[in-house]
Amino acid sequence: MKSLKQNNVLSLLGMAMKGRNLVSGEFQTLEAIKKGSAMLIIIAEDASDNTKKLFTDKCSFYKVPIQFFGTREALGRAIGKDFRSSLGVCEAGLADAIVKQLKEKQSAV
Repeated sequence: MKSLKQNNVLSLLGMAMKGRNLVSGEFQTLEAIKKGSAMLIIIAEDASDNTKKLFTDKCSFYKVPIQFFGTREALGRAIGKDFRSSLGVCEAGLADAIVKQLKEKQSAV
């Protein structure tokens, strides 16, 4: 059951990437937060402590929801790239769908 929810989240991230509603990498993700275009930030669970702190602080300041999910490898593979520690979802509907999947995943654990 757990892996199904994880696959759903990764599939949604792939769809966001195809629809150009996703930014990845530290610089682009920070830019999306500052511009207000990011609706949700996803940080890999195996990202460095500095990365986690940086994005937690920025998301708190700009009031952008943040989730910690997956590995850098899994996030990168989901969007057809190399390792990615940070992703920004820039479409509200997709962001809501991803948050819903993550909450279901957490409640199933």
